Amino acid sequence: MTKTVPIEYGKYYHIFNRGINSCNLFKDSFNYKYFLDLYGKYIDTVANTYAWCLMPNHFHFLIRIKEEEKIGYYKPLNSDRSKDSVRFQVTHDLSEFEKPERVKKPNPTKHFSHLFSAYAKYFNDLYNRHGSLFEKPFHRKPITNENYLKYLVYYIHHNPVHHGFTETISDYRWSSYSAILSTKKTKLNRKEVREWFDDINNFVFFHKQQHELSQLNELLIDTI
Repeated sequence: MTKTVPIEYGKYYHIFNRGINSCNLFKDSFNYKYFLDLYGKYIDTVANTYAWCLMPNHFHFLIRIKEEEKIGYYKPLNSDRSKDSVRFQVTHDLSEFEKPERVKKPNPTKHFSHLFSAYAKYFNDLYNRHGSLFEKPFHRKPITNENYLKYLVYYIHHNPVHHGFTETISDYRWSSYSAILSTKKTKLNRKEVREWFDDINNFVFFHKQQHELSQLNELLIDTI
């Protein structure tokens, strides 16, 4: 059995997973939107996101887990024990708590697990299915060589072309490619991504080329 890589503060990761038995995770456009909404609620608290792509039966994210001191602490929105586990905020002000020593800090690994559980519940209820939706544990590859970052961004954005869903990267709707080019407000760490490619023109040029990604074999996954 392959040992699960722990998720550590301050490190980059390629997070990816697929539907169990390669089943589809997204059937309609509103499924993609709902997953991204959940992603924002669960993951923005604990990680910065640099690139992503949602495919019908799998997904990819390039993230960096925030430093522990930047994540903050759980702050319940109300006193009732709601089953809606999204109902929390994060604060850095320990004076808000009667017993600071008992305050819990968000756990990045659990936040991803909560994301997948929340989406699986939504998907199963919507399509009248039962059981697990995602493979477990979810896949994570630490990125220790920052030279790989721009190639991984390219790989993630090129995934729909690789799997035959579109002929060009820019035509695929459910990836971060257009958001990186856009001037609209985004939670994506767009500025850093552009800097990896020197500027936006080189970002576009790089994505129009065919790249040999054999050097990234340990970071990639053949998901179909």
